[in-house]
Amino acid sequence: MIQVVVKRDGRVVGYNEEKIKAAIRKAMLTTDLGEDESLIQKIADRIGTQGSERMTVEEIQDRVELELMDSSRKEVASRYIAYRNQRSIARKAKTRDMFLEIIEAKNNDITRENANMNTDSPAGMMMKFASETTKPFVDDYLLSAEAREAVRHNYIHIHDKDYYPTKSLTCVQHPLDRILSNGFIAGHGESRPAKRIETASIIACISLETAQNEMHGGQAIPAIDFYLAPFVRTSFIEEIDTLQTLSGEDLSDLKTATFPDYLKKDLTGLTGKERYLQHAINRTVSRVHQAMEAFIHNMNTIHSRGGNQVVFSSINYGTDTSAEGRCIIRELLNTTYEGVGNGATAIFPIQIWKKKRGVSYLPEDPNYDLYRLACKVTARRFFPNFVNLDATFNQHEKWRADDPERYKYEVATMGCRTRVFENRFGEKTSVGRGNLSFTTINLVRLAIECMPVQDQEERIALFFKKLDEVLEITARQLCDRFDFQKTALVKQFPLLMSKLWNGGNKLNPEGTIEPVINQGTLGVGFIGLAECLIALTGKHHGESDDAQALGLKIVSHMRSRVNDFSERYQHNFSVLATPAEGLSGKFTSKDRKTFGILPGITDKIYYTNSNHVPVYYHCSPRHKAEVEAPYHALTGGGHIFYVEIDGDATHNPDAIAAIVDLMDQHNIGYCSVNHNRNRCMDCGYEDASAELHECPRCHSKAIDRLQRITGYLVGTTDRWNNAKLAELNDRVVHE
Repeated sequence: MIQVVVKRDGRVVGYNEEKIKAAIRKAMLTTDLGEDESLIQKIADRIGTQGSERMTVEEIQDRVELELMDSSRKEVASRYIAYRNQRSIARKAKTRDMFLEIIEAKNNDITRENANMNTDSPAGMMMKFASETTKPFVDDYLLSAEAREAVRHNYIHIHDKDYYPTKSLTCVQHPLDRILSNGFIAGHGESRPAKRIETASIIACISLETAQNEMHGGQAIPAIDFYLAPFVRTSFIEEIDTLQTLSGEDLSDLKTATFPDYLKKDLTGLTGKERYLQHAINRTVSRVHQAMEAFIHNMNTIHSRGGNQVVFSSINYGTDTSAEGRCIIRELLNTTYEGVGNGATAIFPIQIWKKKRGVSYLPEDPNYDLYRLACKVTARRFFPNFVNLDATFNQHEKWRADDPERYKYEVATMGCRTRVFENRFGEKTSVGRGNLSFTTINLVRLAIECMPVQDQEERIALFFKKLDEVLEITARQLCDRFDFQKTALVKQFPLLMSKLWNGGNKLNPEGTIEPVINQGTLGVGFIGLAECLIALTGKHHGESDDAQALGLKIVSHMRSRVNDFSERYQHNFSVLATPAEGLSGKFTSKDRKTFGILPGITDKIYYTNSNHVPVYYHCSPRHKAEVEAPYHALTGGGHIFYVEIDGDATHNPDAIAAIVDLMDQHNIGYCSVNHNRNRCMDCGYEDASAELHECPRCHSKAIDRLQRITGYLVGTTDRWNNAKLAELNDRVVHE
């Protein structure tokens, strides 16, 4: 006798014979003889009593067909079979329509989910086909029932769900010195240790590109200045060797010469060894510049992930005060300022200046001149962003100014904002670690469900009750994913586990990655704090002190619960201020269908990113900093503060420095500056006009409008989804 039925989505439900009877009845009604209730009941009884205790929907339907074929109403069997086929086609219609939109390169939220991905290319289309067909598999077979229901009801979003079955991790900060010193094997190729700066920069590119194909998130280098500095010196020595060969003189003492900086100078008036020394310095600077130019160029042209996406890369620098490290920093900044190709702004890598008092921020600091250069470059090219090593939550007790490896104790940022630093299972560091996976909670949905409660205290209490329930589901879902990820074999990640992830090199290739990945983080993200507060109090945190107090209470509560989860489940849980791109519209669209258009809440087609003040809200940079800064200490998984400035910032590095000063004054962890930047694709003309449709120099209409989408740059808005385009149009200048 049938007891339970396994549905097509994997769910197990109780047996209900009425569904069988209804399907047979519909088939009978399409025939001339109509329905026969006694036959319907007879077939239902036979199937129910003779079937196994547990049967699938398909098995039951097969039995119905056989019973009809054996009955006096064989014509009904053919109608029933036709009905089954129609239902099957209907279930597949959604997938068919979606595939056609990808095939026809339509511009919609499916094909424009990630602005860094070209889904119009054959490789991009193939990736999208795989992505959209993998997600239902995850829903049906890899998620728990409670997680699946939380997704279905729009409470949570599981990021990179299409990569879930691959067991891949999200991101990693590359300890590049391990590769540069020892070489590595990638595929069938083998790289020897680097000896000169050109080789080192190429290996840095290869490392980022190779790891990108082993992971589903971004790739970062936490201290590119420290890692590449030794190869500036070896290249300098190589130049001395060349001069020695050409001149026939003994210049060996110059190989150990010390000098404060690698600066190009005119050789006029210089003689003897002084001239040789300066010539070697000049040649070294030229080589470093070319190597950094090649690095930036390659990171904007080399495609990974099936050949349809440039590497989502980041580099951190600014605190190496050695002559060689300063040379790397200066030439990175110089080549970034110049642009790539015909002067275009480099989209990748995301560049991040490490701001540190005593090192790279104050006028008396050794790298202050380079900090000012960084502000100048940002004023024209949007990068570098700035990470604040002086923030209370970004400091490390082991950091020492005289430690040649102090970068190990400096927080480094990657991607849009990801931060990995604290560690319950190893050294507190950003190096050789990354995020494992993250899931975002829809704060707005929870708040909307509480709106019918008239008493505000009761409404807020109900909200926290609902938030706790969803937090518990989110934690369990992340633990489930971890348990799935940890079964991956070491050999599945040949570069990641041999050179990059801390401890991976000690594992057996045939073993699992479980012993080392717990050093990574599990991120609990959130979106729409502003709309959540409007739903609960009538105002967002930018316009009300009471709303701000509640906002901090909500995120503090999340932080407290995440700390509890870390103890309970023994993982590195963290709170992430989610960089919602496609998600900002997905959540809103579903909530609108359920609750309609609610003023200030669902009246736009996007939710505000994480803890930001709404993009449409007019306020000063200082007010924005005062409101958003306290959330940075609570969001250890990542955060960003950004300011929109007006006019042409190209010749105003002081405007950038003023924003960095806000970081210093308000304990902000990470920041970026947005401003207008247009470029003619034909002649290279640039300006900061709000609306430029035709080049005033050559009259071309091929205008590149540079914009920042969630933390990274996009040279064109053609690949933006509708929600982010709407948000872009609503952005106001902070003044």
